[in-house]
Amino acid sequence: MEVTLGMDNAGNGPTVVLLPALSSISTREEMRPLFDGLAPRFRVVTVDWPGFGDQARPQIDWTPQVLSAFLDWFLSEIVPPPYSIVAAGHGAGYALQHAVSKPGTIEHLALIAPTWRGPLPTMIGGHRPWFAQVRHAFDRRIIGPLLYRLNVSRFVVTRMANEHVYCDPLWLSGDRLAAKLAVTRAPGARHASVRFVTGGLDLVADRIAFLDLAQRANKPILLIYGDQTPAKSRAEMEALSALPNVSVKRLPVGKLSIHEEFPDAVANVITPFLSG
Repeated sequence: MEVTLGMDNAGNGPTVVLLPALSSISTREEMRPLFDGLAPRFRVVTVDWPGFGDQARPQIDWTPQVLSAFLDWFLSEIVPPPYSIVAAGHGAGYALQHAVSKPGTIEHLALIAPTWRGPLPTMIGGHRPWFAQVRHAFDRRIIGPLLYRLNVSRFVVTRMANEHVYCDPLWLSGDRLAAKLAVTRAPGARHASVRFVTGGLDLVADRIAFLDLAQRANKPILLIYGDQTPAKSRAEMEALSALPNVSVKRLPVGKLSIHEEFPDAVANVITPFLSG
C-alpha cells in the first residue's frame, strides 16, 4: 500500500533529522521553527510519521513495528548515515530503538520532552484490554468518524493543548488553531490517532524497558524538557535523567511541545550539542 508523506530538507553541513511527536495534531510543521533555526548550520531534514501529518491516510492497523520499519528505511534509503537525531515526544522511543538496532549511524541524539506511554494509559495508570475495543470502534465506517470528531473538537483540542502541551493559553488560537484542526480532519486521520491515544503505538511496555533502550543506545543523550511539563510525564523524564549517559537541560518554561512554543531556547541548547 502506498502512503504519501510530507518531508522538508534544507541547509548544508552535518545532517540533523528532526522527528516530530506523535499526536492527533502533530505534523512535521511543529518542527518548523527549530528547523529554520538549525538550517543555517546544518543540513536539516524532517518528515511526517506514517499515519500522521497533513495528507490523507489509509486505514491501516498502525503498530510500533510499522513505524520502526519506516524509520529504519527512511534513515538508510532517504537519509544515509551518519546523522544526528532530534526527536520529540513519542518519537524519542523510536529514535532510541533505531540507535540500538543500527549502531554507529547516529552522531548525536537529543530528546525533547520524550514520552513512551500514550495519553489514555498515562491518565489511568496503565494499559487495559478494552483499549483494543476502542480502536476497533474508531475504525468502523459510521460510528468511527463520529467518535473521532467528538474527541478532536475545537473545545477538546484547545483544552488538552492548554493543560498539557502549551504554556500560553493564547498560543494555540487563530491561524495556529485552524491549522491544527485541519490536521485532525485529514481523511483517515482517526486510525493512527486513536492508536496513539490508547497506547497502541507505545514501543515499550513500561519505564524499565524505556530506560533500558536509552542505556543500550550507547550514545550520549541530551534530554530537554520544560519546568511546566505535566507531572506524570515529568516523572518519566526525571527517571531518564538519572542515567549516566544522559545530560539534562531543564528550561524554565515549556510543556510537552516546548520546541514549538519556545524554539529559540531549544535551539540555543541543541546547537552546541550537535556541534560537539
